[in-house]
Amino acid sequence: MTTFVIATHNRNKVKEFGRILAPLNIEGKTMPLGEVEETGTTFAENAFLKADAACRQTGMPAVADDSGLMVEALNGAPGVYSARYAGENATDADRIKKLLSNLKDVPEEKRAAKFVCAICCVFPDGKRIEAQGECHGTIAFAPRGNGGFGYDPVFLLDGKTFGELDPREKDRVSHRGRALALFAEKLHKEKENDHADK
Repeated sequence: MTTFVIATHNRNKVKEFGRILAPLNIEGKTMPLGEVEETGTTFAENAFLKADAACRQTGMPAVADDSGLMVEALNGAPGVYSARYAGENATDADRIKKLLSNLKDVPEEKRAAKFVCAICCVFPDGKRIEAQGECHGTIAFAPRGNGGFGYDPVFLLDGKTFGELDPREKDRVSHRGRALALFAEKLHKEKENDHADK
């Protein structure tokens, strides 16, 4: 089994990565890593910064994601600032409260939003695999469900929030699930190419 470092401090993301990487015979492992300043202006740039730093620190293949919520009525905000939307030490509840407050006068038909996830894997030899996934939905008027994390309880898809979905159900439709599926496909091809070269 191959071991990849998962460059995140978010336990929920580690679980999601683990569920999706396991069928590829890849074990996701977390390690104490230094903080990386996310100076990128896109999710893809930030994912690369985190994966590259983790690969350099550990000498192992490292995979990172950067993801967030983009709301049409807020001109794409919170975007790459999703985690810092309500300040550095804010909780998920604080961020949701701020989001709903900023959308309080926005009617149902104008609450379109999408979750975006960019994944980057950096290998010690400098190779890089990148993938991006999106999930389009709307923002609910109040949180629903106890599952998921982040903005999940207010992100509506087909009448249910991500907070109301079973984890495997969420993996099938979520931005991270889609990005990881594409990543898995690219990684599989990369492995096949490696074997063909030998």
